[in-house]
Amino acid sequence: MSAHPIEGAASSPETAPDALAGFTVGVTATRRREEFGALLERRGARVLSAPAIRLVPLAEDTDLLAATRHSLERPVDDVVITTGVGFRGWMAAAEGWGLSGDLADHLAGARLLARGPKARGAVRAAGLTDHWTPATESCEEVKQYLLAQDLSGRRIAVQLHGEPLTEFVAALREAGAEVIEIPVYRWLPYRDPSPLRRLITQTISGAVDAVAFTSAPAVHAMLGAARAEGVEDALVAAFSGSVVAACVGPVTAAPLDARGVPTLQPDRARLGALARALARHLPEHSVTRLDAGGHQLEIRGHAVVVDGELRPLPPAPMSVLKRLADKPGHVVSRADLRTVLPGSLARDTAEHAVEMAITRLRRALGASGIVETVVKRGYRLACTYGYEATP
Repeated sequence: MSAHPIEGAASSPETAPDALAGFTVGVTATRRREEFGALLERRGARVLSAPAIRLVPLAEDTDLLAATRHSLERPVDDVVITTGVGFRGWMAAAEGWGLSGDLADHLAGARLLARGPKARGAVRAAGLTDHWTPATESCEEVKQYLLAQDLSGRRIAVQLHGEPLTEFVAALREAGAEVIEIPVYRWLPYRDPSPLRRLITQTISGAVDAVAFTSAPAVHAMLGAARAEGVEDALVAAFSGSVVAACVGPVTAAPLDARGVPTLQPDRARLGALARALARHLPEHSVTRLDAGGHQLEIRGHAVVVDGELRPLPPAPMSVLKRLADKPGHVVSRADLRTVLPGSLARDTAEHAVEMAITRLRRALGASGIVETVVKRGYRLACTYGYEATP
């Protein structure tokens, strides 16, 4: 499925500082997760950090050392550099092995194809000269650029970016090239799996409004962890429903695309652009706005804005409010409200739990007259009209 349509970051106005207030966003990133979390928190989001993967230290990666030595056996004609951090790590690892001089000399005699500006910057910082960079910053354009040439007998090194580029490499080999795959960094599951497991549970239950992914391996890791718990289908259903799967770019989104999950993507594959995309998308698509009891309400993920004032709500009152907002102005029975309360409760206990949730909801809203009691029938929001935004 296609990505959620959003305005391009370059042409859109900067989002309000509190655009994500009341929303909860799960972050699966390992590298730069503090930086990305700060970008979201600066816009008002509550951030749940659940690292999905970790990097294998380059200096300890025997596969990278073997690939580097293999590439040094004979001249290389082309080198595809997919990420700046990966290229810098490769050069640093080579220095630790005492091979940095040999590798730099080897690369100086090849055409260096940098996938994007960060990769190009890393090449130049190493004192090397880049040959070409695609306008789209995509591996697909690099592949087409190479396939438009005679690759018979050419020796091409391809720096991977955390996962195999299977189709890319296969196409070059079919065209007659010898391809050396350089696994500059590899991913393993994060050492402590409990935060990711909690995030999976919260995503399925709807306790988060969005989950942000900055790499395809993180997507695979989350799906794999859900599969191990027997809830992969439920996770995919959540992402296909109300929970936004936000991906930094098409490569990251590919595993979700394969499952038919819609994804939110910025127009540029950058963390700042991804934070801005979320800050535009969630307030526009995941907010219920209505008037009740003479007050203006905006119902968000874990909070409600009453007459412009943000009021966080605990899970039970928030669940009750959202169910009442499903039918603004209509009576919702206590039996119906019992079904949305967290946990499994006996009938007599549930009746009391509904009353307590209503009491806490009214207290949290601050303004009187928003939630009305209809004797012997249930409760209603005191409004004559309203609408529920489509997630």
